[in-house]
Amino acid sequence: MDALSPQAKNVSFAVVGTGGAGAITAGSILLEAAGKSGWYGLLTRSVGPQIRGGEAAALVRLSTKPAACMSKEFDILVAIDWKNADRFINAMPVAAGGLIVCDPAAGDPPQAALDMDCTIVQCPIGELAKSIPGGRENMISIGLVAQLAGLPVDNIMKVVQSKLGSKGEQAVETGRACIAAGMTAASGFNHAYTLAPPIEQDGSRWLITGNEAVGLGALRGGVRFAAAYPITPATEVLEYLSPALASIGGSLVQAEDELASINMIIGASFGGLPSITATSGPGLSLMMESLGLAAASETPIVVVDVMRVGPSTGIATKSEQSDLNIAVYGFHGDADHVVVAPLSVADCLFTGQWAVHIAETLQTPVILLSDQSLGQARLLIDKPADVTFLTQRKTFIAEDEDYKRYALTADGVSPMSLPGQPGGQYTADGLTHTEKGTPSSTRRDQREQMNKRHDKINNFDYGAHWGVCEGDAASDTVILTWGSLTGAARETLDTLADEGIPARLVSLRQISPFPEEALTKALTGARRVLFVEQSHSGQFYRHVRAHIDLPFETRSLNREGPYLIGPDEIASQIRDWKNQ
Repeated sequence: MDALSPQAKNVSFAVVGTGGAGAITAGSILLEAAGKSGWYGLLTRSVGPQIRGGEAAALVRLSTKPAACMSKEFDILVAIDWKNADRFINAMPVAAGGLIVCDPAAGDPPQAALDMDCTIVQCPIGELAKSIPGGRENMISIGLVAQLAGLPVDNIMKVVQSKLGSKGEQAVETGRACIAAGMTAASGFNHAYTLAPPIEQDGSRWLITGNEAVGLGALRGGVRFAAAYPITPATEVLEYLSPALASIGGSLVQAEDELASINMIIGASFGGLPSITATSGPGLSLMMESLGLAAASETPIVVVDVMRVGPSTGIATKSEQSDLNIAVYGFHGDADHVVVAPLSVADCLFTGQWAVHIAETLQTPVILLSDQSLGQARLLIDKPADVTFLTQRKTFIAEDEDYKRYALTADGVSPMSLPGQPGGQYTADGLTHTEKGTPSSTRRDQREQMNKRHDKINNFDYGAHWGVCEGDAASDTVILTWGSLTGAARETLDTLADEGIPARLVSLRQISPFPEEALTKALTGARRVLFVEQSHSGQFYRHVRAHIDLPFETRSLNREGPYLIGPDEIASQIRDWKNQ
């Protein structure tokens, strides 16, 4: 029996097939079962732009410690069929000595698979499924992977019960029979991988996606209204919020388009309800005019942008970080606002809650930049610590005399009345206005209100939440990144540390207003700074360079999506640099 190692810390596998064949369902069941068994894990998916019938793959990494990003190579690949696999097989290389399991009746392996330094084993997946009344190939695949990866069958069967129980006991029994058949078939492959014993857990492990975590964070922040127009890869934020809001007395409205959805949340916030919408790059482009209205009228809203490959329709199902420029600079005029970005799936919860806190406290629009690699990744994590923000919108008290909605206060935040409050009437629109809200065309009012909005955002104390600093604090080599690539950078630090190469990581959660003082301090002592980002034009590098001096040697590791930058590439850059 070939084994990855007697006690492997990671096992990675992929289940591939045509969209609709159930590959992603298979991966999800295996991930959940691994979590019940005590392991950590991460699932990402690779799908085409088609609604149904295109390529689909579940990519899963199981580990004895929290997984920060997907593996570079896979130990096991199970192909339910090879239809359209040539479109994405290069994105899931099988490691030397690894195993590909495929059905000889479901097409020939693509040349890319044949070129891999691994063993290809034929298994009649389709015949095994047909031998069981109602059997499905994806359930056979679950059994194959379970046997090869050494996952406890009892927990797999528990997950099958929970997933299929609503369809009746016969469906459950059929699923169990398929899994057993797959395990029996795999036992004859003379090939297996053994994960190290799982870490004991107290049952508090979470299985959550980044999109779900953002939605939960928004609820914890106080959001009670959402307006939605579906768009890949942000739709799951709204799917999560719809029942969750209803359960706590809030509501979600599906709008006819992105323009309607942002105008709805502006209206709801004007009426006193913390509000949110979620979209992707094309939708954010459509929302820009209304975002300017929210900035000028000082109406707090949160817009979640789950970024995808652009421009235009681009590759809707793949990840990129190329909406940074439009999020920070896309407003017309000088419209001060806030842009934040979660650093991991778990951090989506915190950043979602923080975004609502900032919006409500400062009465400003906040854009939260997630992306497909965070939003649609499903991760097993330890239960995040509860965070409490003292979030309270400054509101008008009816006894106040001579109400000035846009009063020039010391902190720039002025009381906001609710519609119908006696004495609280004011004009709320995008025109330049006086302190009372009366439209004005004077230079003084324009300057005073611009200064007011600028100062309240730039003078606010964002605390230590601006970013993270990790690794060897004494090292003169820094990896500087933001958002979703933080996970790959964290794994790079571990790899370099094992090789005796000191390095440190600085990653930004606060994108705008730019944390100049905090970042400058964090980069003290740096001689080499490697910028890492998933954009073709190096938007993050240019954003940083526009705000602070770079008195050190810099390099940029940047590229467009859809293939994500991994720890091996970052480590290679650091090694080459240090050896020069």
